[in-house]
Amino acid sequence: MHVLYVASPALTPTMARLPRLTVADQPHHILLTGNNRQAVFEDSADRQHFLELLVQEAAQARVALHAWVLLDSQLQILASPDDDKGIPRLMQGVGRRYVRAFNARHGRTGTLWEGRYKSTLIQAERHLLDAMVYMDTAPVRVGLVDQFTGYAWSTHDHYVGLRQDKAVTAHPVIWTLANTPFAREIAYAERVSAGLPPLVEAQLAQAARSGWALGDVDYLAHLQRATDRRVSRAKVGRPRLKGRAPGP
Repeated sequence: MHVLYVASPALTPTMARLPRLTVADQPHHILLTGNNRQAVFEDSADRQHFLELLVQEAAQARVALHAWVLLDSQLQILASPDDDKGIPRLMQGVGRRYVRAFNARHGRTGTLWEGRYKSTLIQAERHLLDAMVYMDTAPVRVGLVDQFTGYAWSTHDHYVGLRQDKAVTAHPVIWTLANTPFAREIAYAERVSAGLPPLVEAQLAQAARSGWALGDVDYLAHLQRATDRRVSRAKVGRPRLKGRAPGP
């Protein structure tokens, strides 16, 4: 694992904003929301243009795009950067270019996004597939469509074999679903259809909004050794055994 990059924190009058945590070669779950929950996509042309910019900027920033979903007022991306500055470069580039194009097309001015993007690191082996399911069930969950298949603005149909998207880079965890492409597509479709327990959905949403890394004790401890920035709300470390006296 490479050295961590921590974006410079912006200060408020009362407290320091939690700096972002990015790590090379690790999956990041990214959220970008419209200001005051306003729509950031008015039609299919807006969504198509955003995806074109996303693919262009990802190539420039050397970021592998594993999954995405575009809703009306929010978008989510699952991606792994080649270096520790890739995610900030990607999001700054696509965010700025899209706002300029959106404002010009719709005759508006001013901000479009609700502040900066939010992101969190997720331990791939434990949480990547759940994060993908969380994203792919979102269009149904928010009432945009009534079925998971056929939604053009997510990577769901790519992973269930209904279309091929060359911009998608499958994370190696996908290969653990089954031994053949067809079996993996069936297995992933079944996971999406089954959905996630409400507690898992809440865990993924909270992690993405808060910026705390999501993983087991060993994963969090590995991250914490590489940075002064806290990676978890709780103190990172193995729990002390009951009845064992504290060490020196």
